[in-house]
Amino acid sequence: MKKIYLDAGHGGKDSGAIGFGLKEKDVVLKIARYVRDYLNSNYSGHTVKMSRNSDVFLSLKQRTDEANKWGADVFISIHCNASNGKARGYEDYVYNRLKSGSRSYDLQNYIHDEVSKLFSVNRGKKQANFHVLRESRTNAILTENGFIDNKHDNQFLKSDDNLRKLGEAHAKGIARFLQLNPSTESGVMYRVIAGSFQNRDNAERRKEELEKKGFDSFIDKMNQMWYDII
Repeated sequence: MKKIYLDAGHGGKDSGAIGFGLKEKDVVLKIARYVRDYLNSNYSGHTVKMSRNSDVFLSLKQRTDEANKWGADVFISIHCNASNGKARGYEDYVYNRLKSGSRSYDLQNYIHDEVSKLFSVNRGKKQANFHVLRESRTNAILTENGFIDNKHDNQFLKSDDNLRKLGEAHAKGIARFLQLNPSTESGVMYRVIAGSFQNRDNAERRKEELEKKGFDSFIDKMNQMWYDII
């Protein structure tokens, strides 16, 4: 059973990068959930642990300590970038002191191939001395999914459909690296509807109530302007 540790960056008092009404901590948590959901719906032979599944603060050490103790086969840290408002695009990182032949390079290659094609600017595969890369005892990568302070990337990140695509791309890269088998129920998803509303504000309130109680949820817009909480 392959163990996949998904680390949604920042959280709680640490908002991460911000721009045009978006907070990195919220964006990356949604992406991480989509990674988990796609993996669980389409592949078998694995288990997923998330560093956080709600808006809580965790130190970098807490994240790597938990993954190491669990014995993760991969550590995926999901982030968004920020700069001066002009930079844009996707890039990812592995530890800058990896030995030649480390499988983390293979993990980076697989995920980069899948995720980078969703962005018009590919900033490349890079290396850095980030804590989550340095202290992970397993194959680790940190992805930077666009620049939240760039108007073009920000508009892309405001779409739940695009965040779902980013999650699926991460999942496909992970599955290729771990050689996960397709699930016998590949493509099948069971949804529990927790409410349908004609008013978007009412749907948002129900979603917030569910997430405060620890239930993952998202808003799906249906025909005739109905909003389902799933």
